[in-house]
Amino acid sequence: MRNRVFPIILACALLASCSKVAQNTASEPQTEDEKTLYALGVLMSGNLQSFSLTEAEVKQVQQGLADGALGKKQPADVESFVPKLQELQKTRETALAGKEKEAGKAYLTKAAAEKDATTTTSGIVMKTLKAGTGASPGAADTVKVHYEGRFVDGKVFDSSIKSGEPVEFPLSGVIPCWTEAVQTMKVGGKAQIVCPSDLAYGDEGRPPQMRGGATLVFDIELLEVSKGQSAPAGGKPAERP
Repeated sequence: MRNRVFPIILACALLASCSKVAQNTASEPQTEDEKTLYALGVLMSGNLQSFSLTEAEVKQVQQGLADGALGKKQPADVESFVPKLQELQKTRETALAGKEKEAGKAYLTKAAAEKDATTTTSGIVMKTLKAGTGASPGAADTVKVHYEGRFVDGKVFDSSIKSGEPVEFPLSGVIPCWTEAVQTMKVGGKAQIVCPSDLAYGDEGRPPQMRGGATLVFDIELLEVSKGQSAPAGGKPAERP
């Protein structure tokens, strides 16, 4: 946890240089410099998402940024608050994961009740969108797919469909939900799968993009199967679904 807190402190330090600009540009950024600084703020804010800050708490963080940027006297050495930051982060992450799991449970129940939906023994809800006619992959095979992944609230977090570039990776290098579900598909087929959090990224998730405890929904088109091949050069299967 300590290693996760220090990037947050670093983010705050970097954002501090932008705090005065943010105060003076309440409207949409106009110049290239304003847009660049705004983009920096948005990117760095990802390190704070696990805290689930309220609007009032964001203002307190902004005050700390401003005081640090202006060199004002601090109430205490910021390092002394690292244990409290760790505790706060863990508490907020646990609470957020709990909410995600409750929302996911309700979504899974609803999805399982839909026409033509099936539920595996492990709890994955699947629906065939288009039947394939080709080969089915094995757990040790490499697949080429088009897919889109989203949270149960509809927010898309990854999409090869939008990028227009299919991806290729071994089924042994992805989340358990994919390893199991894609083996039931045939080349040329399309399916929608709903993955319980324990078969996806679990309670911890993968901050800042992947929420802890999140149930995930994927639309998948299986394009090709390569028997027993390893990941393509430069691929990062661990970062894929």
